[in-house]
Amino acid sequence: MGELRKLLQGYVDDGLMPGAVALLAYGDDVEVEAVGSLDVDGGAPMRPDTIVRIASVTKPIVAAALLTLVEEGRLGMDDPVDPWLPELADPVVVRTPTSPVDDVVPAERAITVRDLLTSCPGYGFPSDFALPQLERLFTVQEDGRHPRSFPHPDEWMAALGRIPLLYQPGRTWLYDTASTLQGVLISRVTGAPLPDALAERILGPLGMVDTAFHVPAGKLGRFASYYEPAPDGRLRLVDRPDGEWSTPPVFPLGNGGLVGTVGDWYRFARMLLGGGALDGRRVLSAESVRAMTTNQLGPGQLAESGLFLDGQGWGFGGSVDIHRTHPWNVPGRYGWTGGTGTSAHIVPSTGSVALLYTQVGVTSPVSPGWQLDFWRHAAR
Repeated sequence: MGELRKLLQGYVDDGLMPGAVALLAYGDDVEVEAVGSLDVDGGAPMRPDTIVRIASVTKPIVAAALLTLVEEGRLGMDDPVDPWLPELADPVVVRTPTSPVDDVVPAERAITVRDLLTSCPGYGFPSDFALPQLERLFTVQEDGRHPRSFPHPDEWMAALGRIPLLYQPGRTWLYDTASTLQGVLISRVTGAPLPDALAERILGPLGMVDTAFHVPAGKLGRFASYYEPAPDGRLRLVDRPDGEWSTPPVFPLGNGGLVGTVGDWYRFARMLLGGGALDGRRVLSAESVRAMTTNQLGPGQLAESGLFLDGQGWGFGGSVDIHRTHPWNVPGRYGWTGGTGTSAHIVPSTGSVALLYTQVGVTSPVSPGWQLDFWRHAAR
């Protein structure tokens, strides 16, 4: 038994997950392993083409789609988003992060496209979840693993616009909300629903045939059930294949609403490693890919990121390793993780890809031990 398969099978044997699919690629040397089953009842086996909820591994794909609009000149990196997101025009900011939500000052400038791509619009999750502004934000920016809890994008934007920013635009990296806003911005600029815009700009050109915001009836047999750890150590069923992702959502979430396969994200990874092109078809310029996979932030902007980034930086849509804090942290390693137990990373300098797809939700921004074990194995 190969080392990767043995590692994954151990997770299943220990009851940590019903099944898992992983892909490791080092240049043209590709290894794919699938173990376990689609649900805890021992049903159909996991396969390389099993479809899962990829959660926040959605973020790099959405950022890439937004960059195509920048390349076309339909948006400028430093353009205010006000014309497209008028709900965010003339924002106010809480006087200090610990201030009450009614103690506000005017924003020093407008929120820009760059702010959304770098996750610095002033909205999002800091390391301290007890701040008064966060209590308000949590009423709008709910758990993206439950897409049916979200209203129509216009209604959501109106509610968000009534909440003050936690920090001045561009000042500080904050997690998650910026990617949701990227999705709304793409839809409004293109005049198309986000699923259609992604299909036209990223998914179709790259042949990512199983990546979408819902799973059609003909593919439900390949769709894994989703679980979360219960207090007694068992796995609690949260969503079946015929559940939340079986029909198109009212709000296609740019922060984590996609489903997909390891094969699909591998095609996206190959595009990034290929400088924006795959199989002779260009999706992004090499310059855009370099910017996307390069740390865009300074130490001050990363001051609130400790809980999420573990000392790393942020490009567009994903983290970028800048320190060798662990064996798997190779400077320049780009990617992200998802709250449904997914992770996807590339290392441009070595041409390597590491993908792990499970369907067991994580309960903390801190990566679980089995994910760290996989990263350690991938770094060998």
